Amino acid sequence: MYQQKFMAGEIFINKVAESGLVTLDLEVFYPKGPIKTFDLKAYLFMELILKEKDFRAALQNTDWSVYQDANVAITCSVDAIIPMWAYMLTASYLQPVAKEIVFGNEEKLINELLLKNLYRFDAAAYEDKRVVVKGCGDIAIPETAYVEITNLLRPYVKSIMFGEPCSTVPIYKKPAAAK
Repeated sequence: MYQQKFMAGEIFINKVAESGLVTLDLEVFYPKGPIKTFDLKAYLFMELILKEKDFRAALQNTDWSVYQDANVAITCSVDAIIPMWAYMLTASYLQPVAKEIVFGNEEKLINELLLKNLYRFDAAAYEDKRVVVKGCGDIAIPETAYVEITNLLRPYVKSIMFGEPCSTVPIYKKPAAAK
């Protein structure tokens, strides 16, 4: 009996492959390149006060090459009053060398760059497809990306599921067309 099933090929039927599901891995939208933080704290007098002349001199003497082709978050990790122009001045030094610059911490940087990448995604290419948004991987994808991919896909797809093709959680199913 076992040999008959093996010979008939029943063991090798890949039902997932035949299901017509399309897997979408959000890791492809994750920011590429190094992620660095530029903390203004080190440029403050007593880590508390920004002195314009000293701040400008310190920025001029900074080795900006360490930010070459990096995604950079500009932040201040201490509770200090930082004038807006200080962030602008920092960005003006980073702009020629950094790949991307965002105000905020590393988490905000990753979220913003992920969203930026998702907005370039052509959701219409998934028209009437059954899409599984991959749930596990090597990189921790923020919730922001899962919410946004749902917003982008929903107007086009037949269904959205979360997880892996062999084990999915249904998220959305397009209502059947009225007859």
